[in-house]
Amino acid sequence: MTPADARARLIRALEQPGGESSDFDLDPGLAPGVRPLRLAGVLVGIDLTGPRAEVILTKRSAGLRNHPGQIALPGGRQDSGDADATAAALREAEEEIGLPSDRVTLLGRLPAHETVTGFRVIPVVGLIERPFTFHLAPVEVDEAFRVPLKHLLDPGRYRVEGRIWQGRMRHYPVVPWGPYYIWGATARILRSLAERARS
Repeated sequence: MTPADARARLIRALEQPGGESSDFDLDPGLAPGVRPLRLAGVLVGIDLTGPRAEVILTKRSAGLRNHPGQIALPGGRQDSGDADATAAALREAEEEIGLPSDRVTLLGRLPAHETVTGFRVIPVVGLIERPFTFHLAPVEVDEAFRVPLKHLLDPGRYRVEGRIWQGRMRHYPVVPWGPYYIWGATARILRSLAERARS
């Protein structure tokens, strides 16, 4: 997918209607009901600096309290100094992988996603059109890598898997890429984008 194709397809995708999502979508019986949620922002950063459009993902440090070792979009909790979830996503992306916020052209947001760990995550979609070098925060990120946008926008690449969680079977989407097992909230957010891009 060329950068020009990617830009046009993403803009159309973000114009599509759709509601919020949740880690409990596939198992509504496990949903905890109304509860206080902490705000967070993540960046769906589309790198257009190469011959094909690619999404930047990270492998979280194994020592983190929330989602250790998992594949994630750059981002994190909204702090008191952040104007909103978009500011949180951009700040965290710069802290985690060294992506300067002025390298990101914002296109819009996807609907919020509720995680099992009690976050209300706002996915922010942005284009990266000037090269930058990864500088990882070792306490937070073990690795950063890119996945072709074409792969992630193909609904046929997603499947549902399950495992026992708190004594009950829990189901979740996965979208593997090479050695990377992309699952859970990250896969659900990316699948939401794929569903909109298909419309």
